[in-house]
Order: sequence, then structure tokens, then C-alpha cells
Amino acid sequence: MTSRKTPGQRFRDAVASEHPLQVVGTINANHALLAQRAGFKAIYLSGGGVAAGSLGVPDLGITGLDDVLTDVRRITDVCDLPLLVDVDTGFGASAFNVARTVKSMIKFGAAAMHIEDQVGAKRCGHRPGKEIVSQQEMVDRIKAAVDARTDESFVIMARTDALAVEGLESALDRAAACIEAGADMVFPEAITELQMYKLFASRVKAPILANITEFGATPLFTTEELAAAEVALVLYPLSAFRAMNKAAENVYTAIRRDGTQKNVVDTMQTRMELYERIDYHAFEQKLDALFAQKKS
Repeated sequence: MTSRKTPGQRFRDAVASEHPLQVVGTINANHALLAQRAGFKAIYLSGGGVAAGSLGVPDLGITGLDDVLTDVRRITDVCDLPLLVDVDTGFGASAFNVARTVKSMIKFGAAAMHIEDQVGAKRCGHRPGKEIVSQQEMVDRIKAAVDARTDESFVIMARTDALAVEGLESALDRAAACIEAGADMVFPEAITELQMYKLFASRVKAPILANITEFGATPLFTTEELAAAEVALVLYPLSAFRAMNKAAENVYTAIRRDGTQKNVVDTMQTRMELYERIDYHAFEQKLDALFAQKKS
């Protein structure tokens, strides 16, 4: 009997099997199941999503490792799609902090993580005023992450924010240095032109991720366009989260305004749809069977 593949192996298999691999953000365990139902082969947990969705705070380096791990565990407990996790700058200034982050991600069932080259007081990658550490410090982060892996299949992805801060050549140099240091894949943030992805792919000879987030610096390129630009993974980090928030605002406004939810019921997921998505009836049947055994 063959052993079950690790999350990292499943992530690598997904990258190899879909060109480019679509990776969608899942803000919680329920959304992970919805993404799985929709046919996606990999999912993502955004640091900004944890900050806004779980803590109600901005993406400014406020969240800690334990905040992220709570959401990682909830997702991996119910969904076996490989999960890519945003670990910001590694949750601490030293190599020991980065090592703890890597080991914890593997322990909690994540398949991959990306770590970036911003300073500790980081900002959203599509906001002005970003600051980055030296190339050597970023390389040291990657080396610490690679050295800490307890599972060689776990994917270490290097994210660089250098394009918006120091320009394209600096971003290319950093990406290449990170791959040389042992990173498996590269995430160049806030790309503004499609052909830039080709330059990264040519320079690093490793899988490139395109972050196609809404309302940011990067145009909403299609998968066809990105495939032609040699992109290996396409990330949609907060698309469903933004839609969910807008829907919630509309429902709250309608109930407060109208004194009833009647006018927005047709926008809601039904009770039966929810039960189907979370396999409610299977759980209920197991519970009924257990009670029947106790009574007999």
C-alpha cells in the first residue's frame, strides 16, 4: 500500500498538473470546502485576510503566528486541498522565529508558505510607503526557512516587494538570490506589466506566482495571458472575502432599513445548500446511530 502524500507533495503535484494553477483565497474552513466543491486544486490563506477577517485589524504586521495557525488548523482539519499560507516576514526578527514558523506550518498541515522581504512593520504589498530589508537579510530568511524544514516536500516561496521600492532589476536580483538560497518558487509582488513575469521566469528558472488581487497595482490578467507569460501559479487572495463582505453589508443595511430580511432572502445561501456544503446530514446520521446504540 502506498503512503498518503504529504501536503507539500500534493501542492507540487497541483502546480505540475494545471498550467497555470489557480489558487483561491479561503478565509475560513467553510470557504475552503466551497473552493474544493468548485474544483480548485489548491487554496490560500492571506495574512491580510487573517488580520481583517479574524481580528478586524489592518494588514500592518499586527497579527502573530498563533493568529495565523488558528485559521490554518481550522482549514486543514476539514479540507485536504493543499494550503499555501502567507507568513508575512516570518513572525520575528531572528532565524529562530522563521524556523519556528516553518515547523509550525508543517505541524498544522500547511503545504506551502511564502515569506517576504519587507521590514517587520510591513504593509499591504499594493500600498505606498513599503520598506524592504537588504537582499542579504532576505536571503538569510530563506536559508533559515529551508534549514528548518522537517518535510522536504514543504514548499518555501520567496516573495519580493522590491519592484515598487527599488525597481525591476533589484526585484529580479532578489528573486534569483532567493532561489539560489533554496527557495522553491518566487512571488514577485505588485507586478504592473505582463511581460515582467516572463523576465522573472527566465531569470530564476523556477515557478512564478502572479498575485491577481483586485483594486491593486496589478491588472486583472486572465489565466490565458498569464500562461503565455510563463506564470506557474495564479493567486486570487481575497476575491471571495471581498464579495462576502459586500453581501453582508447589503444584508445588514436592508434589515436595519426595512425591519425585515424579506427583500434580500433571494441573495442568501439556503439552509439546505449550507447543509449540503458541510455534509450536515452525514453527521446527523452518525449521531442518530450513536444514540440508537446507547438506547439498545
